[in-house]
Amino acid sequence: RHIYSTIILNRYPASFFYNRLAVIMNEIIYLLLIIIPVSGFVLERYLEYLNAGMWSEKLPEKLKGICDEEEYRKTMLYYRDNKKLSLWSSSFNLAVIIIMIVSGGFALVDRIAHSAGENTVFVALVFFGIIGFASELINIPFSWYDTFVIEKKHGFNTMKTRTFITDQLKSWFIALLVGIPVLGLITWIYYETGKGFWLYAWGVITLFSVFINYFYSSWIVPLFNKQTPLIDSPLRTKIEAFARKAGFRLKNIYVIDGSKRSTKANAYFAGFGAKKRIVLYDTLIKEMTDEEIVSVLAHEIGHYKKKHVVRRLVSSVLLTGLMLFLFSLVVDSPHLSGALGSETPSFHLGLIVFGILYSPLSLIIGLASNYISRKNEFEADLFVKQNHKPESLASALRKLSVKNLSNMLPHPAYVFFHYSHPPLLARLEKLE
Repeated sequence: RHIYSTIILNRYPASFFYNRLAVIMNEIIYLLLIIIPVSGFVLERYLEYLNAGMWSEKLPEKLKGICDEEEYRKTMLYYRDNKKLSLWSSSFNLAVIIIMIVSGGFALVDRIAHSAGENTVFVALVFFGIIGFASELINIPFSWYDTFVIEKKHGFNTMKTRTFITDQLKSWFIALLVGIPVLGLITWIYYETGKGFWLYAWGVITLFSVFINYFYSSWIVPLFNKQTPLIDSPLRTKIEAFARKAGFRLKNIYVIDGSKRSTKANAYFAGFGAKKRIVLYDTLIKEMTDEEIVSVLAHEIGHYKKKHVVRRLVSSVLLTGLMLFLFSLVVDSPHLSGALGSETPSFHLGLIVFGILYSPLSLIIGLASNYISRKNEFEADLFVKQNHKPESLASALRKLSVKNLSNMLPHPAYVFFHYSHPPLLARLEKLE
């Protein structure tokens, strides 16, 4: 064995084996970059197939008393239209990703970014700017079709073309205003600190997330919608009375002009501390009774009282730390950039490859997060049952589902993979 090894090493120096191993690693990662997105696409299509099999031509027995034949038919047609758009959108995006990988498109964008300057942070920002802008251009037609064809066809859209355009421009402005400093800082930290960058980046992202959550309603929302304090009325009196009863400090109750874009109804809590506020869509106030609205808000207060909001924030911070740590282990590997056709390792190419390779783990984490979220929804419903009027919440949930044409009989597998909230029937069973 010793003589044989000596002959082999004399004929093939160590550099040969190293180079061969590098080629094999590049090929393995390259194949994974193809297999993972395709597998995700196939899984999604199978789940859609299972979900579509739950529909029937007649109103199911389980939904009698919740909606009538006509409402069920409208919900089915709305689902089918959205399913077709999702198929076209996801197919086109998958094709673009595969073409970019196979043709060396990411390496080409990398070369273009390098030709714009020598500073590593600037190069990364140019690279992500090109990728982000191209992605926006690709998906705008699908977003436009969803808004002005599907949503309009089913009676939801109230948005004007001008609003759609200004929304896009404002979103891009915010992305540039916020994204460039944060992404630039994280890139700079990487090139300055090396593998230990993930700890600093984790701190930056955590502080940024807390900052955005704190000021979202007062800084971001006004750029898109008008918020006005809820006037003194029986509704406001009932909301404040329940908040006092539940031991929930509340001062800010706002109405948002959701009807500016859609007829769909909604309500949410935003911010924390002094910036904590309840936001009601004007469409919700039009559709529901005061007791139903109080029940919906009681459900949200239940999330606060059960510490779900804090736990969600903590788990999000921990998962971000895990992702950054795993990324730090491979970011400087030449195999990541090599799989995309570049001979020079870089932060931005490594992030693209890692984002795809991380998808299976992200899916598993998402399944666990959805399970916990569904469990939390049941707990918040139970809070309403114990502290307010469960029949009012049940009535509100029925109205929201029927009004928004929600799928009320999804396949259990689809729920397992995608639903952060339990299906309507499961929630009604618990409440009633």
